[in-house]
Amino acid sequence: MEAPVLPLQPTYRLAELVRYFLWLGTLGFGGPIALVGYMHRDLVERRRWLSEEEYRQGLTLAQLAPGPLAAQLGIYLGFVHYGVWGATLTGLAFVLPSFIMVVLLGMAYTLYGGLPWMQSVFYGVGAAVIGIISLSAYKLTTKAISPLRLEAMKDRWLLWLFFLIMAVVTVITQQEVVWLFILMGLVYMAVQAPPAWLRRSGKTMSVVFLFQAGFWQYEPDTLWQLGRFFVKAGAFVFGSGLAIIPFLQHGVIHEHGWLNEKQFLDAVAVAMITPGPVVITVAFIGFLVAGFPGALVAALGVFFPCYVCTVLPAPYFRKIAHNTSIKAFVEGITAAVVGALVGSVFVLASRSLSDVPSVLMALASIGGLLSVKKASEPLIILAAALLGFIFYYSGR
Repeated sequence: MEAPVLPLQPTYRLAELVRYFLWLGTLGFGGPIALVGYMHRDLVERRRWLSEEEYRQGLTLAQLAPGPLAAQLGIYLGFVHYGVWGATLTGLAFVLPSFIMVVLLGMAYTLYGGLPWMQSVFYGVGAAVIGIISLSAYKLTTKAISPLRLEAMKDRWLLWLFFLIMAVVTVITQQEVVWLFILMGLVYMAVQAPPAWLRRSGKTMSVVFLFQAGFWQYEPDTLWQLGRFFVKAGAFVFGSGLAIIPFLQHGVIHEHGWLNEKQFLDAVAVAMITPGPVVITVAFIGFLVAGFPGALVAALGVFFPCYVCTVLPAPYFRKIAHNTSIKAFVEGITAAVVGALVGSVFVLASRSLSDVPSVLMALASIGGLLSVKKASEPLIILAAALLGFIFYYSGR
C-alpha cells in the first residue's frame, strides 16, 4: 500500500532531516542499494516525511544523472521541501561522517604500512552486507513495481519485464546501462500515456521502436591531476559504486600509477566496512596519493558533479513530474532501475560470498533482520565483522 500524498508544507524541520542524514552517514552500512532502501523505509514508510511519488522521482533522477546513486537521492530528498539549502546540508551531513572515518583509516594505513586485519573483517562484513542489501532490494522491488501476487504482477507485466531485463543485463555486463533506462521509460510512456502529439500522429509504435600518513604531504601538480580525474569520474560514471569501481581501477592503477593492486583492493575494502556511500573510497585513495588535501580534492571532485546534476534539474523535474506521460516515463525507468539494482546484488554476491561460512552469514543477516524486532544493521555488521575475524584467523 502506497504512502498517502503529503501536504505541500513539510511536516518536519530541516534540522530533523539533516540529523537523519548525519545518522545514516554514520551508521548506514551496505552500499548504495541498502542506503536507498533505508531512505525509503525511514522517510517514506515510517516517518511519512516524503511521499512515495517524491521518492520515486528522486530515485529516477538520481539514476539518470551522473555520480553516486545514494548521495544523489539524498541531495534530491533534501531539495524536495527545503530547496538548495536542504540539498546542500543533507548532502554534507550524509557524506561527512564516512569521509572522516576513511581519512582516519588512511592515516592508520599509512602509519602501519597496510591493514592486514581489514581482509578478515571484510570477509564477515561482506557477507552480512549481501544479506542486508538483498532484503532491501526485495522491499524496494515490491514497493516500486508491485507486490509478488499473481494478479498484481499480471497487471504490471511490462514493468516486471523491464525489471527482469535490467537485472539480467546488469549481471552480465556488471554495470548499469543508462540508455536502456531511458529507452524503457519511453516505451512505457508510449504504451501507458502517450503525449498528445504522439496520439494525434498515430505513430506510437513506430516511435517506440525508433528509441532503442603524510597528512599534508602533497604536490600541487598531483592535486590538480587528482581533481581532474575524480571530477571526470563523478561526471561520466552513472549508477552505484559498482559502476565506478572499474573506472577507478583503470585510472588509479594503470593510467596514473598512483596505487598498486593490493592498495586499491584495500581502498575498496575500507569503503565497504565504513558506513555511508561506497564511492567514499575515493577519499581513501586521495589520502594515500596526497594526504588530507588529496582526500578532500578527490571527494569534492566526485560529489560536486552529482550535486550540480541533481540540484539544477530538480525544480523542473518536479514541475513536469505530474504530467501523465512523464509519470509513465518515470514508472518505466523506475522498474528498469530497480532491476539493475537487483542485478547488482547478484554481482556483489558473486564477489563476496566465496565459501559456505560467508553464505551462511549472509543468510543469517537476512534471518536476523526478518525475525528480530528492531534488529539493527550496525549490530549485525559488528557481529559479522567479529565472526569474519574468527573464521579468517582459524583457517576458515
